[in-house]
Amino acid sequence: MLTWIIVLSVLAVLALLVIGLYNALVTMRNRFKNAFAQIDVQLKRRYDLIPNLVETAKGYLKHERGTLEAVTQARNQAVGANQAAAGNPGNAQTMQGLMGAEGVLQGALGRLMVVVESYPDLKGNQQMSQLMEELTSTENKVGFARQSYNDAVMAYNIARERFPAVILAGAFGFEAATLFEITATAEREAPKVTF
Repeated sequence: MLTWIIVLSVLAVLALLVIGLYNALVTMRNRFKNAFAQIDVQLKRRYDLIPNLVETAKGYLKHERGTLEAVTQARNQAVGANQAAAGNPGNAQTMQGLMGAEGVLQGALGRLMVVVESYPDLKGNQQMSQLMEELTSTENKVGFARQSYNDAVMAYNIARERFPAVILAGAFGFEAATLFEITATAEREAPKVTF
């Protein structure tokens, strides 16, 4: 009888340990998904600003049509990549696609800013100045949201790689999450916006 009580006690302790580890991993996975949702909000805000920026610049930049089309195309690709990543922010492939699309968009926006600098009338346009200020503010918010996301992903990945959680993580399908890293050196530099 005493043997059964000991065996049942050990099994109960192991069951509680498994339940606790599982719940901790679920909590951390939900935290990094929530952190990605914050990035998603800021990226959508940026994506909504870009068409207004392009429309404002169109009247002044008639000879720079290729630049405007590149920004529009990069924005559309980034929107698609963001929607795919938002569906499963833990998926490495969708996150890589988003990081690549964001790099292309940053490059296109950088080229647009260089062109805007060459047109003093456009640079002095109040609506353009306001849009540029909002874009700069949004870029800062995206940076903070990325940092929060990466912190949550790091905590999750560490928790799932620790023993004994590493055993349970594989069994219950807790895959490693991907950091939202800046891979292109041009993207590491803040966009230069001057008025």
